[in-house]
Amino acid sequence: MEFGSVVQFLEDKTILITGATGFLAKILLEKILRVQPKVKKIYLLLRAADAKSASQRLQNEVIGKDLFRILKEKWGENLNSIVTKKIVLVPGDISYEDDLGVKDSNLREEMWSQLDVVVNLAATTNFDEGYDVALGINTMGAKHVLCFAKKCVRLKVLVHVSTAFVSGERAGLILETPYGVGDTLNGVCGLDIDEEKKLVDQKLNELQAEGATAEAIKDAMKDMGMERAKVYGWPNTYVFTKAMGEMLVGHLKEDLSVVIIRPTIVTSTYEEPFPGWVEGVRTIDSLAVGYGKGRLTCFLGDITGIVDVIPADMVVNAIIVAMVAHANRPSENAIYQVGSSVRNPMRYTNFQDCGFNYFTNKPWIGKDGKPVKVGRVKVLSSMASFHRYMAIRYLLLLKGLELANMAFCHYFEDKYSDLNRKIKFVMKLVELYRPYLFFRGVFDDLNTEKLRMAARENNLETDMFYFDPKTIDWEDYLTNIHFPGVVKYVFK
Repeated sequence: MEFGSVVQFLEDKTILITGATGFLAKILLEKILRVQPKVKKIYLLLRAADAKSASQRLQNEVIGKDLFRILKEKWGENLNSIVTKKIVLVPGDISYEDDLGVKDSNLREEMWSQLDVVVNLAATTNFDEGYDVALGINTMGAKHVLCFAKKCVRLKVLVHVSTAFVSGERAGLILETPYGVGDTLNGVCGLDIDEEKKLVDQKLNELQAEGATAEAIKDAMKDMGMERAKVYGWPNTYVFTKAMGEMLVGHLKEDLSVVIIRPTIVTSTYEEPFPGWVEGVRTIDSLAVGYGKGRLTCFLGDITGIVDVIPADMVVNAIIVAMVAHANRPSENAIYQVGSSVRNPMRYTNFQDCGFNYFTNKPWIGKDGKPVKVGRVKVLSSMASFHRYMAIRYLLLLKGLELANMAFCHYFEDKYSDLNRKIKFVMKLVELYRPYLFFRGVFDDLNTEKLRMAARENNLETDMFYFDPKTIDWEDYLTNIHFPGVVKYVFK
């Protein structure tokens, strides 16, 4: 695999990034602007009613973020003029057909004639998203972006960002292999993506005919997504719809050069544009936030198990290098799993120990102005032990409250309802995350390693586009980069 300078490749290129307000998309945009200000144009597809609201979203949700402060320091007052010159906002939605909801026909024609690269980062990542929404974005959206890309006469490569967890709950070494249309994880036959779309439309029509409320429809769609995922062996709606998206991209790409990137759990930036930038409560950070605020006293899972995490800037660097490596070079298996479990595994026990040390030395200050004291978390090693713990600790109290509530004419109604709601929430959360708390798989990254080796052999800017997990000291990263970043950008 031979390819030239990444920085030179980006010069004078026209790039479309979908899901422009997302976590990785922002980091990708910042990186390209910072390392190659001579990029020709970057089209940003984002959901917005019109150009004005798109511009507001760009300022509030992208450029206005602390992520861009290095660029602001570098360019000063020139930043706005560079942004105006280089960035083209595209109000649209990938869940629409092949035009991606772009209403301006002139803008569509301009993109079809000028685009060199398309990076599809648009996704809904909620595990239990409504099936209609997840199918529209993660599955049909992937198809729509591909069809749009195939109309681009100058296009060199399409990069589709998926997730390593399309593997479901598989154990052992998980290879960088593609999914064929109709493949399932449990061997059940009959997965037909068009039929899944029809089932969703049929269910929505039934619910609307019955006069169901918007909330009832939303709940029914959530349930349907989880049910359909489990029929074919996937644990949740998110990974099921992402897997089907991969199937369509692989099946319909024809002779277009397509790259599929499968990141594992994406965490705060390792180095660029500065260490520790993160946004939103990302998967394992819900544990960090709950623990640091003193709300997490027990944990369900295999404490010795591997948790595959990878810093966001490494994912973005892998996206860019893969983009360059496959420009005008179609490949049957351009799939890259970007993670750490094979080359530099981190375990839940590392995460727990570092969290205890960090929040003991630098405790979170609560609303009362006092530091929150944290202790060692009680680890429950099975669902059975978790249910026993909940029964003894909370369900007996709930039953007592229920009886007292009846005896005292619903005097304890509020307390009973509040505790009941919290218990149901915890139970649902545990069920949702259960497949990952006892995950036994490790993600092979042989293709990704070959990409790293090719970059080194071609004397590329490996210090600028690093994505080798072996360079990470997990204790140092968690203690001095990740947890401080989570506290700064996520804690409220």
